[in-house]
Amino acid sequence: MTCKIVTIVGARPQFIKAAAVSREILKRPNDIQEVMVHTGQHYDPNMSQVFFDELEIPAPKHNLEISGGGHGVMTGRMLEGIEQILLDEKPDWVLIYGDTNSTLAGALAAAKLHIPVAHVEAGLRSFNMRMPEEVNRILADRVSTLLLCPTDTAVANLADEGISQGVSNVGDVMYDVALYYRERARVSSTIMARLGLEKKCFALATCHRAENTDSPERLREILHGLAMIGRELPVVLPLHPRTRKLVSDYFLEELLEGLTVVEPLSFLDMVALEQAARVILTDSGGVQKEAYFYGVPCITMRDETEWIETVSSGWNTLVGASGARITQAYAELDSHYRDASANPYGHGHASRIVVDCILSRSR
Repeated sequence: MTCKIVTIVGARPQFIKAAAVSREILKRPNDIQEVMVHTGQHYDPNMSQVFFDELEIPAPKHNLEISGGGHGVMTGRMLEGIEQILLDEKPDWVLIYGDTNSTLAGALAAAKLHIPVAHVEAGLRSFNMRMPEEVNRILADRVSTLLLCPTDTAVANLADEGISQGVSNVGDVMYDVALYYRERARVSSTIMARLGLEKKCFALATCHRAENTDSPERLREILHGLAMIGRELPVVLPLHPRTRKLVSDYFLEELLEGLTVVEPLSFLDMVALEQAARVILTDSGGVQKEAYFYGVPCITMRDETEWIETVSSGWNTLVGASGARITQAYAELDSHYRDASANPYGHGHASRIVVDCILSRSR
């Protein structure tokens, strides 16, 4: 009997993770069938459709086109839409990724209909309850049947919360993606030539997390730090539409003048830049790990990170939202020890293990 799953995605990181697992599902058409639901949380074409195209993800059967509004409005509308889809599709499992509002809505809709939930990237904790993502991931873990963790640390976090049933360290599906697409990005992306960049002669930066962008003070400090680095090294900053609007609202445009500001990039263009950068500065969890996978030093503009392995191995430095600490971390790049032997995220087979776990619980 074929196992039917409904996969819930809605934001860039979920598209990337789903690509790896969906590819594995397609290898087993007699065992498992996937129905993709796109909530629409990321609505800009550069943040959604291009990822389906480049990552070869099957087109979503359902698109709820829900974006904008506050967390409550967005999550509530998603919950309503996903619930109806689940009633119509009658899946055996709901598969969710990460920590977005789409993740929480999918988890709640399934749990209330007594459909088992498999959570990829379970067990991550920043221990900062002011982050909407922390609330989402904790609640999603509480109602999940399968908690598919990327690291031993994530397993330990769940054990500390009294959760051990259904928990597995499957490895990180993002590592699967990194291995699969790294050479393709080098060959097919023209972003380096388009921006006139040379390998290891530029910095790559991203800034989108609400804790940074919703605070004029934190955003000003981050942009000031990037601007200071930009005096010595070109800084490429793909700017999320929401962040760009807030920069304007806070009258911070002058801090962008020394930076190479571009529109959000396609996945392959981003991977090409990540591999070629001298250093990456980010507040994104996914980009922190991608830097680690590609052996590029990372400066994380947050007060904490879920990916503590990148810090303990010396590849990642936490600086918060301080312009002085950002520039200091950049100045100390060459003197920083980095362990190149660590491999805490598995061996590139996490997607296969995810599908195996679901099928083993379905028989």
